[in-house]
Amino acid sequence: MYRHKQQHQHDEPEQLDRWLVSYADYMTLMFALFVVLYAMSVVKDEEFSALADTLTNVFERPAKTGSGVTGSGVLPQAAPQSDFSKYGTSLEPAEGPELVADASKLSEVQQQHLGSPLVSLEQELKQALANLIELGVVDIQQEENWLIIELSSGLLFASGSATATNSARTLLNEITRIINPINNFIRIRGYTDDQPINNELFSSNWELSVARATSVLRVLEDLGTPSYRMAIEGYGQYYAQASNETAQGRAENRKVVIALSRYGYMPDELEQQQQSEDLQQQLQQVTQEDGSIRVIALPGGGVRITTRQDNPDALPEQQEP
Repeated sequence: MYRHKQQHQHDEPEQLDRWLVSYADYMTLMFALFVVLYAMSVVKDEEFSALADTLTNVFERPAKTGSGVTGSGVLPQAAPQSDFSKYGTSLEPAEGPELVADASKLSEVQQQHLGSPLVSLEQELKQALANLIELGVVDIQQEENWLIIELSSGLLFASGSATATNSARTLLNEITRIINPINNFIRIRGYTDDQPINNELFSSNWELSVARATSVLRVLEDLGTPSYRMAIEGYGQYYAQASNETAQGRAENRKVVIALSRYGYMPDELEQQQQSEDLQQQLQQVTQEDGSIRVIALPGGGVRITTRQDNPDALPEQQEP
């Protein structure tokens, strides 16, 4: 009995074509996928034209249909941005307020006033410091809105120090003789080379540059330069004009700059006085044009404007009852 069953199982043929069922299912799914993709890619002309007309009505632009793939398309074409036949082909500058130079650097000033001319200051400083300019330790040059006075740090400080030397005070005394009588704003800028510094006083070149600029400011303040005209800036080893690869280049980068602005400080009292003078000039012009208007200065300050030709200070006479 056992031998018969074993022989019967051995005689049954093996199912070698069962993979065709899975393959047929896979092909059916792929066919369905491509049918769906094809159906989605087919665009009906009527529905697409209706959509284009709807968009045209919304944006109120006439639609232009093209012929074929290389045509102009069914979407509306954008109108030109400007009509050159009316306005020409050149661009006209927009009218508006004129920007004042260095407004960001002098933003604390409500109304900017021009200081002393930089050209005359440059000539005076070059004459006073001619010997130092020839030695190459001082350089004076004028930029657009600043007069730059470059002073070598070796002339002002010892190596790694921010204490002004006696020669620095002598040099700054000569400079203050020219810049103290004027009202131009002053910016004192400190620069160093790229050699790292880390001692008990300064941990970086940033601190050294700021300390040296502050030291020069203190000397100028002691020599009579008004404090409200000055400010300090420290740049460290950045914005170097010469290469730090050589000793000469590093020496040129170690400097303190005294920058004189073309704009000057005007106190509030001077501003009010100038405004009062401008007002009086305008009133005088009006008085000359119209003789019926009189401008009378009051003892306590101010003016009185009247059209009366008699004495305006006199009290009106009281009528008898």
